Amino acid sequence: LKMTSVSVYFSMSLSLSLSLSTGHMTDLVYTEKELVQSLKEYIKAEESKLAAVKSWANKLDALTKVSTSDPEGYLAHPVNAYKLVKRLNTEWSELESLVLQNPSDGFVSNMSMHRQYFPGEEDKTGAAKALMRLQDTYQLDSEAFSKGKLPVNHAPGMHSNAMLTVDDCFDMGKTAYNDGDYYHAVLWMQQSLKQLDAGEEAVISKADILDYLSYSVYQMGDLPRAVELTRRLVAIDPSHERAGGNLRYFERLLFKQLNELKQTQQSASEEPIQLGTYIRPKDHLPERDTYEALCRGEGVQMSEARRSRLLCRYQDGKRNPRLLLKPIKEEDEWDSPRIVRFLDMLSDEEIEKIKELAKPRLARATVRDPKTGVLTTANYRVSKSAWLEGEEDPIIDRVNQRIEDITGLTVDTAELLQVANYGVGGQYEPHFDFSRKDEPDAFKRLGTGNRVATVLNYMSDVEAGGATVFPDFGAAIKPKKGTSVFWYNLFRSGEGDYRTRHAACPVLVGSKWVSNKWFHERGQEFRRPCGLTEVD
Repeated sequence: LKMTSVSVYFSMSLSLSLSLSTGHMTDLVYTEKELVQSLKEYIKAEESKLAAVKSWANKLDALTKVSTSDPEGYLAHPVNAYKLVKRLNTEWSELESLVLQNPSDGFVSNMSMHRQYFPGEEDKTGAAKALMRLQDTYQLDSEAFSKGKLPVNHAPGMHSNAMLTVDDCFDMGKTAYNDGDYYHAVLWMQQSLKQLDAGEEAVISKADILDYLSYSVYQMGDLPRAVELTRRLVAIDPSHERAGGNLRYFERLLFKQLNELKQTQQSASEEPIQLGTYIRPKDHLPERDTYEALCRGEGVQMSEARRSRLLCRYQDGKRNPRLLLKPIKEEDEWDSPRIVRFLDMLSDEEIEKIKELAKPRLARATVRDPKTGVLTTANYRVSKSAWLEGEEDPIIDRVNQRIEDITGLTVDTAELLQVANYGVGGQYEPHFDFSRKDEPDAFKRLGTGNRVATVLNYMSDVEAGGATVFPDFGAAIKPKKGTSVFWYNLFRSGEGDYRTRHAACPVLVGSKWVSNKWFHERGQEFRRPCGLTEVD
C-alpha cells in the first residue's frame, strides 16, 4: 500500500501569506546578479553610443564654425560643396540611425524574461510580516533590526549592508498599517521618524510619517501622544488634508477622557516609543507567550535532576540485521513524553540528494480545512514543502528503510517523505500532528488510521532560531544537521497525547531544511501493541 501526502488539519481561520523558501531566494540572488551584469552591459553600450555621438558633434561643431564664418568662401571650394551635400544626404542619416539605436533592448528583454520569477506584492508583504514575526518572537527592537544587529555572530562583512533605510522602515510600518496592525505600525513609523530626525536622507517626507504614526498611536489608545504628534504634523504642514480635523477630534476625545477620569491634562510622555511601550494585542494562539519564550531559549522545564536521568545508547532496532554492525547513536531529549534524537541518521550525500529532488517541486506548505476539506495556505505555517516517493531514487528508499529499522514501525502505511524548507521568518505555529476527536474524518480516505508517530529529520544547521518546541511541557530541541527526532503522537490505546502539540520556531538567521515521516496506526498492531489503559 503506497501512501499519498496528507496535510495537517486545523480549525482556525485562514489568511494568505506567501513564503519564499531559502532555496528559491538563492535563485533570486543569482537572478539579481545576472540583471546587474545586464545593466552594466547596457550602460557600457549607452556610453559607447554617447561617445560616438559626442565625436560626431565635436567634428561637426568645428566644421560648422568654419563654414558659417564665410559661407560663400567655404562653398567656393568644390570639395566643401560636395562634402556638405554628402553630409546632409548620408552622414546625418547615419547619425540619426545611431541616435535611434536602443541599447536598452537587451536589458529590457532580460528583465522581461526574469520578471515572471520576481516576488509579487504578496511576497513583499509576507517578507515584511516575517521581520515583524522575528521581532516579536525574539524581542528585537526596530532600531536593532534597522541596523542589522541580530543576536548571532556573522562572518566579517557578510551582513555589513543589512540595514534598513528611512524609506524601508516606513514601508514596514505601512505594511502593518494596511493590515490593521497598529502595534507594529507604531514601532516602524517611529523608527523611520527617528532615522529621519537623525539626518538620514529619504524620499518619504516627515509629514507622511507623522500622519501614519499619529493615527496608529491613537489606535493604540495613547491619546496624549496622538495629540502631540498631530500638532507636530500641523506645524510642518498646516494645509494637510487630515491633520487639522484629526487634531480637533483627538483633542475632544482627550478632553472627554480626562473629564470622565477627573484628571488634569498632562503632556505626552517624552519617552521614545520602543518595544514594550505598548502591549502587543492578543491573537488566536493561547500559548503564544510560552511558545515564543521557548523559541528564545527561555522557560525550558527540565531540571538538572531530570536531565541527569536522560541517557544515550547505541540502538540496533531490537537486533535488526541492518543495524547490528552499525547501530545508530540514540540520545534522550525528553523523558515524558519520550522524545529521542538519532545521531548520524542522514549523511551529507543523502541530504543533498533529498534537497536536489525536492527543490524543483517546492510549493507553499498547505494545511487542510476540516470543514471544507480544501488544501489551503495558512499564516501559521510559513514554509515550502515537497513530497518524495521511495521509487524516485534509491536514496529515498534507503532513508525510509532506515527510519523503519530504527523505529520498529512499518513505513508501508506511512505518508511519503515530506521535505520542507523554512527561510528567514519561516515557521509552523503550535499544532498537533494527529487528528483530534472533533476531526473524525481527517485521514478517512487513507484508511490507515491516525498518525501514531513522527520522525523529524534535520537536514541543516541553523545559525539562529528554528528550534522545535513543545509548549505544553517546555521542551526546546535545536536543529542539528544529520540527526532525527522521534516521538509518539498517540498513546498505545490510540488516544491522542495532547502534550505533543509542538511548533517550528521562526528562523532568525540561516536556512532550515527538514524532512519528516508520519506513521499511521494500521500495520503497527504487532509492532506497537495496545496498552491496558487509556494512557499506556
